[in-house]
Amino acid sequence: MVLSRFWLAIFISSIAFVVFSLFSGGNYTIDHVLNGKKDDPILISEKYLEQVPAFVKDSIKNAPEQTMVVNRDTINADTTYVFQNKTVKIYSGVQKSDGLLPTCKNSLLDLIIPLIAYLAFFCGIMELLIISGAAEKLARQLSPMFAKVFPSVPKNHESISYMTLNFAANFLGLDSAATPFGLKAMESLQAINPEKDKASDAQIMFMCLHAAGLTLIPTSIIGYRAAENAANPADVMLPCILTSFIGTIAAFLIVGIRQRVNFKSASLLVALMTIIAGIVGLLFYINTLDLIGKNFFTSNLSGLMLVAIIGFTLIFSFVNEKKFVAHDTTIFDTFVTGANNGLKTGVTIFPYVMGMLVAISFFRNSGLFEIISNGISFVFSNIGVSKEITDSLPVAMLRPFSSGGSRGFMIDAMRTFGPDSFTGRLSSIFQCSAETTFYVIAVYFGSIKVKNTRYTLSTMLLVDLICVITAILVASWFF
Repeated sequence: MVLSRFWLAIFISSIAFVVFSLFSGGNYTIDHVLNGKKDDPILISEKYLEQVPAFVKDSIKNAPEQTMVVNRDTINADTTYVFQNKTVKIYSGVQKSDGLLPTCKNSLLDLIIPLIAYLAFFCGIMELLIISGAAEKLARQLSPMFAKVFPSVPKNHESISYMTLNFAANFLGLDSAATPFGLKAMESLQAINPEKDKASDAQIMFMCLHAAGLTLIPTSIIGYRAAENAANPADVMLPCILTSFIGTIAAFLIVGIRQRVNFKSASLLVALMTIIAGIVGLLFYINTLDLIGKNFFTSNLSGLMLVAIIGFTLIFSFVNEKKFVAHDTTIFDTFVTGANNGLKTGVTIFPYVMGMLVAISFFRNSGLFEIISNGISFVFSNIGVSKEITDSLPVAMLRPFSSGGSRGFMIDAMRTFGPDSFTGRLSSIFQCSAETTFYVIAVYFGSIKVKNTRYTLSTMLLVDLICVITAILVASWFF
């Protein structure tokens, strides 16, 4: 219900703002909102040739393509004059994201089709884990701890293994694997949910822990920093780990208090201490490596772990092939069955993803997001927050809405202020330490057709805010 109202609010407010801007002279056309593509120039005016300044008129006439570009620099957008069909079209600035119609198309071509491919493969792997008995063994081992965090989940339930694999994939920065595991976990939790149209306590806890995005190896962030020629691309790794870990603990405490989780449980404390000890130990090891060693380790650990999971699954399935025979199937046929289920899941979630992405696209291209972002930055700057922090806030603000949009702001911040500037590093931590909240809710709850998400959205946004505040404090401490 909350998500539905929010979706309506950003859509209706964006439409109202676009119409107001058009008739008040703020926008010359709204075509870019509907049909424009990201980074395309925006049409701001159209004049007759006699109405433009004389130097522009002469330059257009002498130009081979009857086009003139002024204000050429690397920071501000160029203003372009194009003479065509007896008028001069004036373009300035670039579009922040795709318009409504390209977003509809690209959400299918660039997002859903690759996602369906990932879902098909990893759901096939998960089906092997189920039939071979590996999922059951993993659930049995982790049940004592999960029973404290998810008291409504039955002992040794298959959802435990799926949630574990999802957390592990997020932990290692394996986004392509994390989503299929997470969707399978939600589907499994839905099977034991007594109210099918309403999010269960276990689903809310899982979603909020997932939203904190506990990450050990932020491979994509390191890659972007390396591409921008950072002196030490991995220097934000420890701040990213600390920020996401604090966000995860905050999510657990906030939801746990509401669900009356027993925080004094010995098994829960042991598990928490083990995780902390493992993170600290790995960080100490990484700190002993030189720059090349760190880059080699961070770039290969995630990939090796994914290969290890796939390899273990196949070998374990082969060793336990008799279980497949008992189910009147083969290892390959079981994989195909799981892949087919992943394909169906991808088709199911497409409308939810498209609806959310189109609303966010409209929100950004309307100019309303930019006004809100600038307003918040202005308020922060007037209460004493440094400009280095306010310059990176657009990344934090857009992160819950759009991963691609916030990533664009992060890259822009690194190019504008430098990858080794405080703004460049803080933007990287913002990008790493939170989840794309609205997209995740639409995908995960859409896959199981849960309409009432209860307090999931408000809690996830609160966790996002905690991650933002923590990122600022941690970045200030380190840099």
